[in-house]
Amino acid sequence: MALSAFDLYSVGIGPSSSHTVGPMRAAKTFVDGLTEAGQLDRVCRVRSQLFGSLGATGHGHGSDKAVVLGLQAEVPETVDTATSDTRVADARERHTLMLAGTHRIDWDPDDDLIMHRRKSLPAHPNGMQFEAYDADGVLLASHVYYSVGGGFVVDEAATGADRVVLDDTRIELPFLTGAEMLAVCEREQCSVSELMLRNELSWRSADEVRSGMLHLWSVMRDCVQAGIAHQGTLPGGLKVPRRAPELHRELTKGALRDDPLRVMDWVNLYALAVNEENASGGRIVTAPTNGAAGIIPAVLHYYVNFVPGADDDGVVRFLLAAAAIGILFKENASISGAEVGCQGEVGSACAMAAGGLAEVMGGTPTQVENAAEIGIEHNLGLTCDPVGGLVQIPCIERNAIASVKAINAARLAVNGSGVHTVSLDKAIKTMRDTGHDMSVKYKETARGGLAVNVIEC
Repeated sequence: MALSAFDLYSVGIGPSSSHTVGPMRAAKTFVDGLTEAGQLDRVCRVRSQLFGSLGATGHGHGSDKAVVLGLQAEVPETVDTATSDTRVADARERHTLMLAGTHRIDWDPDDDLIMHRRKSLPAHPNGMQFEAYDADGVLLASHVYYSVGGGFVVDEAATGADRVVLDDTRIELPFLTGAEMLAVCEREQCSVSELMLRNELSWRSADEVRSGMLHLWSVMRDCVQAGIAHQGTLPGGLKVPRRAPELHRELTKGALRDDPLRVMDWVNLYALAVNEENASGGRIVTAPTNGAAGIIPAVLHYYVNFVPGADDDGVVRFLLAAAAIGILFKENASISGAEVGCQGEVGSACAMAAGGLAEVMGGTPTQVENAAEIGIEHNLGLTCDPVGGLVQIPCIERNAIASVKAINAARLAVNGSGVHTVSLDKAIKTMRDTGHDMSVKYKETARGGLAVNVIEC
């Protein structure tokens, strides 16, 4: 079993990898199965049910819209974000779906798309069930899926789901823990990014890895520019104003141009721009989730714009090293806010960005591991309590804070010996245990924390 860096990073749409990207992929997988089984033409009704966190906060996260688009054969990587809302509204108004993009069926959004706010499926908080019926009401197919974080989707056979990887590719230098990663680097006398590159060659050529990573970087850059350009308020009842455009004006033409802490403000800008785009359903890179999608782009922008000697090779090395850290979280704990709280999303992304930055700042593998450990250690216990079920408050600012924290973690590690008392493995285990003990009301259900103490108005 193996994870590629391109599993952790994928191009998709906001606002949530587990609540938007995952349900869209699951719905598309279901209709693909109907097509492959030769049943599509017999289908007259499809019923979709969302459970647990998906049912509790799915409306605010766009889960219902994602299911509709997925049933119509759209995928997160290519769906037209400019027309998607209109297409979903048309389906609701006309009470019809173009199943798999080719087969028209009657569809009642009230009866055929059910959001269960208080019911859950057994294997994971983000559960979905899809059912297809023929003209006589006979059940043709039924399937359960779980959206386990970062856009990953597994079926009901993958109980316990978040650590299950369905790829059995044999990689050159396997590792499952931070200790194993460091041991491999020591044995092979290689950096963390070199280790990851050698494993990536099991799937694609070195040129393909490089071009794929630089494509992800280009999407991140485009997302920041879009966030700077788009003004107004974010969708949803909170009426949160976009802050990135004004902050950009202050940094380029206003009082912040000469502020001694302007570098920090630039980092804040990069993160705010990405997460405001994410909150509005824009095109982003899942890294490793949508709710935490601003951290790696923000720290990468910091590297490119403020670290001497930065270049495209460094960008590739940054993303590869960060992915190695992300794999450790995915394999040994969780990157799902619905499973372990926001420590699994923002905390994991902070650790990944810290490790990636330490790598391109010349850090040794031990210093990279140390940077990642600092990044997660100071996010332990972070709850997922989005106000109104929207990925806006506290999510957007939280990305900016964690981006600055990741830079500080990398600098602490690279300017130190790398020797530290708490290992990354111990910190990841602590995150997993903390998430297990955390009350469900703090796990993306909007039933605790800020979600109940801040009045929506």
